[in-house]
Amino acid sequence: MFSGYHHHRHRPPPDAIIPHPPPHNLPLQATAHLPPSFPFFHVFAELFLHLHLQSPQSQTAIQMLRGAYLSLLLAWGAMSMTVHSQVDSCSSSFLSFLPLPFNASQLNCRPVWRNFILRYSQNRDNTLSIILSAVYTSGWVGIGFSSDGMMTGASAMVANILDTRQFYLRGQTSSEVMVDEGQLLETGVAPAVILYGNNIYLAFQLNVSAPMAQQLLLFALSTATPVEFYLMEHDDKASVSFDFSVAGTVAEPSSYPNQLKRNHGALGILGWGVLLPVGAVVARYCRLWDPMWYYLHVIIQFVGFLAGFAGVVAGIALHRRLHSDVALHRGLGIFILVLGILQVTAFFLRPGKGSKIRKHWNWYHHWVGSLVVFLAAINIALGIQVGEAGNSWKIGYGIILAIISIAVALLESMRWWSRLSEKTEPPAF
Repeated sequence: MFSGYHHHRHRPPPDAIIPHPPPHNLPLQATAHLPPSFPFFHVFAELFLHLHLQSPQSQTAIQMLRGAYLSLLLAWGAMSMTVHSQVDSCSSSFLSFLPLPFNASQLNCRPVWRNFILRYSQNRDNTLSIILSAVYTSGWVGIGFSSDGMMTGASAMVANILDTRQFYLRGQTSSEVMVDEGQLLETGVAPAVILYGNNIYLAFQLNVSAPMAQQLLLFALSTATPVEFYLMEHDDKASVSFDFSVAGTVAEPSSYPNQLKRNHGALGILGWGVLLPVGAVVARYCRLWDPMWYYLHVIIQFVGFLAGFAGVVAGIALHRRLHSDVALHRGLGIFILVLGILQVTAFFLRPGKGSKIRKHWNWYHHWVGSLVVFLAAINIALGIQVGEAGNSWKIGYGIILAIISIAVALLESMRWWSRLSEKTEPPAF
């Protein structure tokens, strides 16, 4: 959606002079670089060096002390690495590694998505301070501010291991993600990005016209490395409705909008995109198994309509929640639903086989059903696009379309071949 840089270790040239460790007869001032948070190390090191310099006869004691000292150093290093490698949480109050003014302790904190933690505060001057942390391996992380929960039109702050920039998301392709553009008003405090342990911290300040309350936020991440701030597609993303007016540490917010969006898509694909086409295939190509084909057709179509109807209800609830500008997708969905209701109604008004209007009813039922299936396929593809569902949804529905299309092509070829064989068969005398 909205990618990082990798550090490369510098290798010295072959002819470089590499300093060697100093000899053992170090002055006592060399202990100043030992861990300051564990004072016992200093006392222990001074005693060790004193014995080493003043009592050369006590080699056994010196070796024991040296071993104990090194063991303590290794244990301390392992403990420090363990602490630094822990995943960040709202219970972690140690932020002194961040620059001013982001290392203040009066920050609200909330988990927002996956391992993303959002810390924030607002002052009387309507300055919003934000710290976003996440587990980091490579690539980039980002937070976007959207008016409708969608990527297009949003402004985002994106950080990699070396830098943080603002981006304006004009569209869904990488070429439409514009660096150093956007509608977020930054303050005179420069944004900061810190890699601490396993976590990356993106800190920045914004000037807002009024105290910010409910806001639709976009969160995204990618393991791809950006080249000259050209961001590749995100690996994962989420849209979260976040309330900045809530103070204190709060439990993880509900993923209701995202789950509702997934339900809307899944039900729509199942009902309109799978079951209704399968029911139509049964009605057209399985009439040899009379009357079994009829009962299968009715059951499959009713179940498909119910699943599709539930998908429409979920879509209405999603629109009320996000107020997304998806007029074409919504309009097509309503039109398809109306046609589906007409098909169900027509089933209950189906004339008998001897009726004069049965032929016209069959024609109407066939072509309206075909139109529903065709428009549903278009609207599902449109919904995946405007909903920014990702490649997995595109590939999944593409496979479904391919399977149905190949099956229809094969069955239609067999049907026409059978009819052609019947016409060319010589009469029996």
